[in-house]
Amino acid sequence: MSAETLPAAAPLRLGPKLAIWPPVVLAPMAGVTNWPYRKICNRYGAGLCVSEMVSSRGILEGHRGTWRLVQFGRDERPRSIQIFGCDPVAMGEAARRLVGELDVDHIDINFGCPVHKLVKKGMGAAVPADPERCRAVVRAVVRGADPVPVTIKVRLGLDDELLTYRDAGHIAEDEGCEWIAVHGRTAKQMYSGKARWEPIAELATELKIPVLGNGDIFAPEDALRRMRETGLPGVVIGRGCLGNPWLFRELAALFDGDELPPRPPAGEIVAVVREHFRLLRTHFGESDRAALLRMRKFGAWYATGFAGAAEFRRRFSRVESETELEEILADWLDDADRVDAADSPATCDRAAAAAAAAAAGE
Repeated sequence: MSAETLPAAAPLRLGPKLAIWPPVVLAPMAGVTNWPYRKICNRYGAGLCVSEMVSSRGILEGHRGTWRLVQFGRDERPRSIQIFGCDPVAMGEAARRLVGELDVDHIDINFGCPVHKLVKKGMGAAVPADPERCRAVVRAVVRGADPVPVTIKVRLGLDDELLTYRDAGHIAEDEGCEWIAVHGRTAKQMYSGKARWEPIAELATELKIPVLGNGDIFAPEDALRRMRETGLPGVVIGRGCLGNPWLFRELAALFDGDELPPRPPAGEIVAVVREHFRLLRTHFGESDRAALLRMRKFGAWYATGFAGAAEFRRRFSRVESETELEEILADWLDDADRVDAADSPATCDRAAAAAAAAAAGE
């Protein structure tokens, strides 16, 4: 397969200075897209890597945990961050501070988180259900961030009886956002069922700003099919890249007109697991054990599709030290046999594994 079968694609624009190529965005995911994983995904070809969502209130009130989440790598560019909240004043001021104090290059507004504790407080996916408030939030962030570009990410709505993506799209366009990304499920669905891309394509015909699609992209073939069917200019990758940063390498090859690279051997995966752990430890300044606690959830994802994955997951979920981690990796590397390409984990096992990661907040 080559990129000749893709629709004509162009870089996504973020203001006058940033051109995103390939037009593939790493979705913000809580507990996942901190700097260590963004660094890895960027190296493998993600066009834009967005931070995990952070609270506007936490930024303004100086919460230590929030400010730890907003830290970027020393040489990380573009600096892209997602904020959430429902108070226009707080959201606008948080945007202003992020631009002024962290020199961010892009701010994304979270209007898509389906987690009940946020929705019941009127945040995340609940904001577009109140169009007046939604508009006020977007306007405040665009003004607070100026001249830094702003985008929004939404769901189709709260449920099938209250679809909000159209209103959100027109508000984003009216208030000066660069694009809107739409996850093809409602908040009520969480991650059940299949993402619906038809409404996303319909929205794209109504707007002048780009509309990006999100949901159920676990393999390059998924992105290819969705872009051919919808004509959308780009995609957002969430759960499909969990433990699978190589998906971005595959997508970059398609967009650049190159042959798809082979799936990584077990040795490459082990090297990335090791790197990921060490980056977490250094970035957060934590003990080995604390970094491994952050790392445990990735064990199931990285092992998907390999022989011995079940035992690897069991041991990884209990790992306590770097020495123990190295033993687990060595044993797994000895046992792991590459699955046949026809049974690629990107299209079968990986989709199942991602279902367990719903709490990551794509």
